[in-house]
Amino acid sequence: MTARRVYWLGVADGIPFLAVVMPFALLFGVVAAEAGLDIVQVIGFSLAVFAGAAQLTALQLLQDDIPAVIAVITALAVNLRMAMYSAALTPWLSGVRRRTRLALAYLIVDQSYACSILRFEDNPDWPLRVRVAYFFGAVTLVYPAWMLTTCLGALAGEAIPDWLALDFALPICFLAIIAALVSIVLALALAWVPYSLGLLIAAVLAMATGAWVEMAFEAREARR
Repeated sequence: MTARRVYWLGVADGIPFLAVVMPFALLFGVVAAEAGLDIVQVIGFSLAVFAGAAQLTALQLLQDDIPAVIAVITALAVNLRMAMYSAALTPWLSGVRRRTRLALAYLIVDQSYACSILRFEDNPDWPLRVRVAYFFGAVTLVYPAWMLTTCLGALAGEAIPDWLALDFALPICFLAIIAALVSIVLALALAWVPYSLGLLIAAVLAMATGAWVEMAFEAREARR
């Protein structure tokens, strides 16, 4: 297969992940706006980090007046799995130019790794340029979708009028619904993870999401 055809194959493989990426990005944008970040800061945050779980973690710590160094270290710890992803992809992508390596490193996320490692193992005869084309194809829609939806979330967060702010504690049933939806989506998205570890990851992130939403609403009430 030519590099062009494999690139578009990567684009097609990445499309289903938009169902997970866009709601997560929207959530981050809204929460970041509620935390006091303006649209430029939200965009800069996503451009610099491009890692949803790490961004939410760092934002929460900064809101709690934790030193920036600690927030950065914690965010890096949350994203340690990217080091394992890099190690797994290195045998398939070694030999590219330094500039290309930097782009590959920046764009390694769960989606690009999951698609790439499966395709590379199924097609070990692909030459290096074809593998690189596939990797970039897999993240072609994911990256702009994350950035665009983050911006939309930030704009929505800034546009929420005061009269829509809740005057009561968020019902526990609503938190449970949010956590359940997150767990379902992530469990399906992480079904490829060996030893059924995707279920564990989904459960942890779902609980974190429920706690995050609760804290966001509490913070809004405290500011009123």
